[in-house]
Amino acid sequence: MNIVITRGQKINERYEIIRSIGEGGMANVYLAHDVILDRDVAIKVLRGDLAGDEKFVRRFQREALSASSLSHPNIVEMYDVGEDNGTYYIVMEYVPGQTLKQVIKKRGGVSLSEAIDIMLQITDGMKEAHDSYIIHRDLKPQNILIKDNGEIKITDFGIAMALNSTQLTQTNSVMGSVHYLPPEQASGKGATIKSDIYSIGILFYELLTGNLPFKGDNAVEIALKHMKSDIPSVREANEGIPQSVENIILKATAKNPKNRYETVEAMHNDLLTCLNEDRKNERKIEFTYPEHENEEKKVVVATEEVKTDAVKELDDDMSDFQEEKKNTWIWVLSGIFMCIMLILVGIFVIYPMFTEVPDVVIPNVKGMSVAKAEETLRSSGFEIALQVEQISDEDVEKGLIVKTSPAIGLKRKKGSTITLYESLGSAEFELEDYTGKNYIEIKTILETKYELEVIIEKVEVSDNDNYDKQEIIKQDKEAGTKVAKGDKITLYIPNIVDEYPNFVDEAWSLEEIQSFCDEYGIVVTFEPKVTNDYPENTIVYQSRPAGSQIYKGANLTIRYAQKYEEETNKPNNSKEDTKEDTKDES
Repeated sequence: MNIVITRGQKINERYEIIRSIGEGGMANVYLAHDVILDRDVAIKVLRGDLAGDEKFVRRFQREALSASSLSHPNIVEMYDVGEDNGTYYIVMEYVPGQTLKQVIKKRGGVSLSEAIDIMLQITDGMKEAHDSYIIHRDLKPQNILIKDNGEIKITDFGIAMALNSTQLTQTNSVMGSVHYLPPEQASGKGATIKSDIYSIGILFYELLTGNLPFKGDNAVEIALKHMKSDIPSVREANEGIPQSVENIILKATAKNPKNRYETVEAMHNDLLTCLNEDRKNERKIEFTYPEHENEEKKVVVATEEVKTDAVKELDDDMSDFQEEKKNTWIWVLSGIFMCIMLILVGIFVIYPMFTEVPDVVIPNVKGMSVAKAEETLRSSGFEIALQVEQISDEDVEKGLIVKTSPAIGLKRKKGSTITLYESLGSAEFELEDYTGKNYIEIKTILETKYELEVIIEKVEVSDNDNYDKQEIIKQDKEAGTKVAKGDKITLYIPNIVDEYPNFVDEAWSLEEIQSFCDEYGIVVTFEPKVTNDYPENTIVYQSRPAGSQIYKGANLTIRYAQKYEEETNKPNNSKEDTKEDTKDES
């Protein structure tokens, strides 16, 4: 079944396609506009050849829904999962920017401080996933998005997990990930949180060097290197990288999972301190457990004995007997082989020709009574689900069928089970007290489930009021009010905007910045910049632009002026440092 998505097409009468932004072996990704919430979204559509596999679709939906429970600034947020006339889709946050792979190809690697900032965001996001018992299984720079302000977003949780729930054996199913494939997965074992840690370590290596550690002519050759070859030294590729950083890569990419970090949080904590002065010259890591299994060496000792003529004659007679015996066994084994081939041909070719279950189009039962719909479906060879689902629909009279699952018009095998959806008509319902709840969640429920027109208005609040900026503080219709499709409700939220101030131009002190970061849960790193161009402790650079939105747990780098004690102590590489700072600031 081919699924053709075109510009201007609406999926589920809500997501209007703008353009294609990516294609993959299992799904295509489009930029779309959510006409209900008036926002751009990314919508991932399962390819048609997989949409016909019911088991795959169920796993796809189940895994996507579990990933939608994740909420973290460094993870792409999932908004919706659904099906529209055989088109299975996942709706997620649209992140403008580039993938890390595009950045690496363009720049050939990134600076050490930038790489560590990226890794801190990735490990922080993956901690949230692992704490929710979700393993990504396909971490690679193609699945890491980076915004213009340096914020990282991890994506493809749902798809990666769904694909790994099926036994896909096509070569192209693993080619995209084989460069980041943990040894245990390459050898056919299951994935664990330590598998994600290995992939993160390979990604860290690529960020610093601009190259992959293992290359080959095909996927098998690369997988074998992951299993057998030691990772190249990142310090040989870049002498400016301290041993403490290389140790993180070595520990994350250990062949033996026992030698890796126990949790991604442990790796995150190691990254936080790896550039401290007391760690830069630490000793190279030594593993507790062996990295490679010892291969048994078979030693064959050949001995030659002096034979008498009588022994030689006996050997000749035995050789003749063994040759005759060998020929007899060849005929016997050939006969057995032919019998097995005939049986296999009968099982896999002839038998299916007489027993294959035909595909049947699900008939249009919309508008029929439940009894009539069941009779129509059974006459076409389908089974009916025991429970009839009930949904509101103002266009279909109460008691009549609205739709089926799988959808009307799709082809399914005879004997497949069909679920019927019976109309409840245009139903009224009572509003609840929504104060104190998140307005985005409530607005989505009221608009999608009950089809109300929801208006959001911001109101001024006192500085003493401890409101969250997305919290509903009042509503224009009281709880218990009965409403129906098309009715309006206004939700009021506080007019609060949390943005980064301009630390540089507004002359903040280091102590003030630290207090600000503590208040908002920001992880701040202070870096001295040796210069005589500014007064001591003047803020000269901030990694998060002024006016950008604050996220709890985000990483912020602050550079402050530090004067030379003596002009003779000026470092030889000051020009390079200035150039690098200018590059970072730009």
